[in-house]
Amino acid sequence: MKRAYKMRAYPTTQQQSRADRLLGDHCDLYNAALQERVGAWQRSKVSVSYGTQSAQLKEIRALCPEQGRWSFTAQQQTLRRLNRSFEAFFRRVRAGQTPGFPRYRSKARFDTVDHINGDGAKWTPTEGRWAKTHFQGVGTIKVSEHTHVQGRVTQVSLKREHAGRRWYVIVIAESDPIPLPVTGRSVGVDVGVARFLTTSDGEIVGNPRFLETAADELAELQRRLALCKRGSGNSRRLKRHIAKLHRQVANRRRDFHHKVARKLVNECDQIAVENLNIAGMTRSARGPIDRPGPNVAAKSG
Repeated sequence: MKRAYKMRAYPTTQQQSRADRLLGDHCDLYNAALQERVGAWQRSKVSVSYGTQSAQLKEIRALCPEQGRWSFTAQQQTLRRLNRSFEAFFRRVRAGQTPGFPRYRSKARFDTVDHINGDGAKWTPTEGRWAKTHFQGVGTIKVSEHTHVQGRVTQVSLKREHAGRRWYVIVIAESDPIPLPVTGRSVGVDVGVARFLTTSDGEIVGNPRFLETAADELAELQRRLALCKRGSGNSRRLKRHIAKLHRQVANRRRDFHHKVARKLVNECDQIAVENLNIAGMTRSARGPIDRPGPNVAAKSG
């Protein structure tokens, strides 16, 4: 059983600078590999595989010092990431869904690099709160281990969030599953919009609507930001404040979801959930009555 642990990291100023270069160089590698695949198909109708691109890494690292300073296996993970995007694209095409062709990434939005533990990165646990993680080319970063990692660590990722103001280390560990005590309870779960969920035995969990709680403050900050000169100090300060509010809303929502799911798992032996398209249920029909949009028929159903 695999489990992911996401923990706050505290790199020094120099380590942050090197970590930014790490993400930027991996972004360049990702975009170059995407360009090679697209160009090969447009020119010669040739599909470039992950194996072909991985075999080119040795030559790329020799010719480009910026790429040669990072972990070889981490670069392979970045190429696998692109390969998974193409596999998902072709799977959606075959299923008749909206394909979503893989896109080029900007350095501002390429925020995660995966490493194999022991090859380019090394996770060092501790008995106390603070652990350490070493990344090749970046250094040893202090990590707040709020939940002790259990099992054998297989992957360590460095993640940047919110314009580089927060850094995280994500540890993937494998361990044997621990069975929970038998409760004898089986429930069906009806996920809704007005209510978060209702179980088959009558338990109701309300929808906290965290975004609506912060909507007024967010709207006021957005109005003030619209009046600011682009690039000014006040504009940057407001953007940081808005990003902080969105982060708090996301954290509250994620914490609520995990707690509700954990409670159900602890109390029930079997859980059945409807396969509903909640995003479609909450999406607008797009269009007035006299000129209905393409989603009206679906919404009426």
